[in-house]
Amino acid sequence: MGSDIRVILVNYTKKPLETVTWAALISYWDDWETEAFEKMSERDVEMHLPKVLGYGHESILEHATLTFSIEGCSRVCTHQLVRHRLASYTQQSMRYIKINPRDVEETFVIPESVKNNSELYEKWKKLMKETIQLYEESYKAGIHQEDARFLLPQAVRTKIVVTMNLRELKHFLGLRACERAQWEIREVAWKMLEEIAKNEDLRPIIRWAKLGPRCIQLGYCPEGELMPPGCWKVTKDRWLRLSNLKPKV
Repeated sequence: MGSDIRVILVNYTKKPLETVTWAALISYWDDWETEAFEKMSERDVEMHLPKVLGYGHESILEHATLTFSIEGCSRVCTHQLVRHRLASYTQQSMRYIKINPRDVEETFVIPESVKNNSELYEKWKKLMKETIQLYEESYKAGIHQEDARFLLPQAVRTKIVVTMNLRELKHFLGLRACERAQWEIREVAWKMLEEIAKNEDLRPIIRWAKLGPRCIQLGYCPEGELMPPGCWKVTKDRWLRLSNLKPKV
């Protein structure tokens, strides 16, 4: 499901964990000074950052930002994404970029629930093909793409650049990596987490700040009776693999 979605971590604050640790020590130690940043070591980070985050002092996470490129998701997905306000977004413009006619599934995201219903799936593809044709016809008749785009459904694929600080990213992942989140943005959330896990500079923060769905952050599922059956163990095992921890036997 959603296998065409690409999420790439393209940039992040230089020395991210050193930066947030240094900021924490500025807060806690009277004799800590600006110049100490250049002296920050991996040992300093490991000694202080987990402890400070364990106290709940998370404002320091705002000093490190990450920038992701997301491609192939629908505008249904990005409409949910941009609701997270403490972030910066730059999305592919449908005023300036004309959608080129391609195969229906290259142009639109079609949910698996629809694909599993063969009769309905054919109707969806037919309608989407007609939409593309009318879009093209309108453009050739002199209608600018900024007006022709009114024809296109939210299923149209898009690209977006997202920049979040680590604190907002934790909030985002808490809500959107949850099994109860809509499937497409949930996939985006986990792929963002996977990108962090692949990065040596960032991976430890997954464990120390408990970056992940709220069940990971809280230690229990806050959804109560709405919790999908069996999701707690699956989610926990998946998160442990990403954070390089081994489940306790």
